[in-house]
Amino acid sequence: MANTSDSIDQALQIIKRGAEDVLVEDELIERLKKGQKLRVKAGFDPTAPDLHLGHTVLINKMRQFQDLGHQAVFLIGDFTGRIGDPSGRNATRPPMTDADIEQNAQTYSEQVFKILDPEKTEIRFNSEWFSKMNAADMIKLAAQHTVARMLERDDFNKRFASQQSIAIHEFLYPLVQGYDSVALQASVELGGTDQKFNLLVGRELQKNAGQAPQIVLTMPLLEGRDGVQKMSKSLDNYIGITESPDEMFGKIMSISDELMWRYFDLLSFRPSNEIERMRKKVSDGANPRDIKFLLAQEIIERFHTQADAERAKETFIARFREGAIPDDIPGHTISADDVNVALVHILKKTGLTPSTSDAGRMIEQGAVKIDGEKVEDRTMKLNAGFAGVIQVGKRRFARVIIT
Repeated sequence: MANTSDSIDQALQIIKRGAEDVLVEDELIERLKKGQKLRVKAGFDPTAPDLHLGHTVLINKMRQFQDLGHQAVFLIGDFTGRIGDPSGRNATRPPMTDADIEQNAQTYSEQVFKILDPEKTEIRFNSEWFSKMNAADMIKLAAQHTVARMLERDDFNKRFASQQSIAIHEFLYPLVQGYDSVALQASVELGGTDQKFNLLVGRELQKNAGQAPQIVLTMPLLEGRDGVQKMSKSLDNYIGITESPDEMFGKIMSISDELMWRYFDLLSFRPSNEIERMRKKVSDGANPRDIKFLLAQEIIERFHTQADAERAKETFIARFREGAIPDDIPGHTISADDVNVALVHILKKTGLTPSTSDAGRMIEQGAVKIDGEKVEDRTMKLNAGFAGVIQVGKRRFARVIIT
């Protein structure tokens, strides 16, 4: 592995692209100078049956490390999934059943190779080592951290201050995740910004075990299609990597022009200077829709094929050709706390119809579409996380986001 000054600078530029923190960067530079092959770990608890684009922010970064010659360690938390990660939560998360964990873990291991190079990837399960630990081993692990240190974590601190319950097993989660790094002898661990505390615990446990502490690299949490909350299946603002090309294309095209650049930074493999050139084109008057086409095609090619991406684009254009969707569609942000999240109320709020009764009639007549799909149920409701284009008749459009 080349380790000239220029090559190290280029590697750092790739590694740091889109990253929030690199801790400790000097340690990373030193290892790159030595030409070390890094073991780059990212862990995923199998809490849902399919991965979405939010998950792929970390997986993309692992692929970039692979392209630089390093080893990816994709860790499936089949043991930690039984605990439930409390990161960013204001309440205890209920543990999952063994059957759900096993099924989801299987789909994860199949889906990651749409991005990762199988020749440079280890798929590991943390039940490999935790199933062999007894109660005394777990108590010994727990002795390596204090309650005071645990309460430094933001979500624990807030829950403690507001007198909300914190279960003892939740304190174990950062320790268990940290011990994964010891078991795998990780050189680098990737995680979302909400995982920073847990990743730093891994550094401490590695030091205690006599290992070189891992470099911690945190990535931003990708916003869902609403552009506000992080991408989540439970919020229905996600884009799944196993969805059909047409569905993926339509969802990507429904994001705002501003959010498009965030997706380019965190999801695209295009060089940074190319993305900057596209930004300049838009600022100089180019239609952002055409740039969004490029984003949608790149992502769909990654999880399907180039032919699928081309067909999805043609289908999308044909679907909207009759309606002739204008380039400048008025945008509306509606709170899900508002009781009027029924589609008929949204049509009235956005001015697409003069009244809810008129909205109901338009739905019954087949004149209402969401992202090009005809709506047939006048009682339909749109939940938090929705982001899309609503059309009434041939000439009335609104881009709606529900937060």
